Amino acid sequence: MNNWLGKLGKEEALLVDDDASNQILTTRVVALRDCANLYEESEYRLSYMMTSMMNSSNNYYYDNDDALTWVSGVMTNHKTCLDGLKEKGYVGVDDDEVLQSGNLTMLLDEALDLYAKRKGKAKAKAKGAPQRQRAFSRSSPSNNGGILASWNPSTHKAEFIVSQDGSGTHRTIRDAVEAIAASRGSSSHEERTIVYVKAGVYHEKVVIGSKLQNVMFVGDGMDRTIVTGSRSVVDGSTTVGSATFDVYGDGFWARDMTFENTAGSIKHQAVALKSSSDLSVFYRCRFRAYQDTLFVHSNRQFYRDCQILGTIDFIFGDATVVIQNSDIYVRKPMLSQSNYVTAQGRDDPRKPTGISIINCRIRPANDLGSSGGSIKTFLGRPWKRYSRTVVMKSDLDGLINPRGWGEWDGEFAIRTLYYGEYMNYGNGANVRNRVNWPGFHVLSSANEAYAFSVSEFLQGGRWIPASGVPFSSGI
Repeated sequence: MNNWLGKLGKEEALLVDDDASNQILTTRVVALRDCANLYEESEYRLSYMMTSMMNSSNNYYYDNDDALTWVSGVMTNHKTCLDGLKEKGYVGVDDDEVLQSGNLTMLLDEALDLYAKRKGKAKAKAKGAPQRQRAFSRSSPSNNGGILASWNPSTHKAEFIVSQDGSGTHRTIRDAVEAIAASRGSSSHEERTIVYVKAGVYHEKVVIGSKLQNVMFVGDGMDRTIVTGSRSVVDGSTTVGSATFDVYGDGFWARDMTFENTAGSIKHQAVALKSSSDLSVFYRCRFRAYQDTLFVHSNRQFYRDCQILGTIDFIFGDATVVIQNSDIYVRKPMLSQSNYVTAQGRDDPRKPTGISIINCRIRPANDLGSSGGSIKTFLGRPWKRYSRTVVMKSDLDGLINPRGWGEWDGEFAIRTLYYGEYMNYGNGANVRNRVNWPGFHVLSSANEAYAFSVSEFLQGGRWIPASGVPFSSGI
């Protein structure tokens, strides 16, 4: 990994010295910087795993669910870097060379295979065994359990207060994040840090780094505390780099905020929030953009009582994610475009990843309105070969096309994907005319559906209760 990063660094230096290629410089350097951030997160996570294995006195540990999740996330980082390089036409490093460099892909593949095989055996062995303290259980210390749901500015204290009028500790969110990093020093394993963001519209690009674990953001309501930006692929960003709010640090919690990207449908990929945070919880938050609104990039994520608005692939990525009791609004795309609610990115069948939508409502946004019937809207399409998405017990508006699911490119992935529906209702829920792909399933029993529940899919019963956020563990 380091060898290849060094090579990328040399390529970037060469570009910087080429005054005649300013446009190429801008686009390529953007992609290279994304790669550096992604590999920094990967190195941090793998180092933690190695340290835990070698240090028997470590009070924290990871089990097979953790390991499988994290190795999958590291593989996703690698593929995201490649996607960004391709997106910007980078030709300094050949794809085959990248894939083989330092045997990175081979080593990750072997690790994924190991933990995938061990997962079932470990679960059977663990039944009835005493539970040790889980990795990142520190993200939910007992002295502030339930604080995400119960926190109130009039009765609780926040270490950092962001207010544009100067009445807080900082005027910008980025300044507060920098202050958190400075206060922690070299330690990342801290108890939860609370950031209260008062009402206002914050025009900022915010990044919560991988070393900033257990950070909690609370706003004054999704209509009052808004973080906004307008980066897009058309204007020079990569997809991952376009995110207004970008979270790497594990155990991230957020409540009562809106994250948006105002680039508009004409600017194509423009992300509002991208999250790689493991064991993250978003409660009563709004995510608003057009194409690629919510980038559920990797690791385990839970969304409850949220609003998600977009057009094309607007819930996408390769995380293991459950979206529960939320409103999903389909907006008006550009002329001749169709809408796709999801585009899940699993590229290996051993990954535990997928998008599970439970007890939600999928309906037209105000700007789509009565024209929704003339615009094709699908529940999803396969971004990667083993794309996996299920929609269960949700209210599907009649704007959903009778076929339910759309193609990415001809017959790509229709035999290897896994798309499922279970006990949905509403005018768009009839499965009689759904696609007849081998990978599409109408789930026939609660046992089948339970595999995609909070309890089974996320192991959420172990870590969500500490936030105090309401959730249903089953189906």
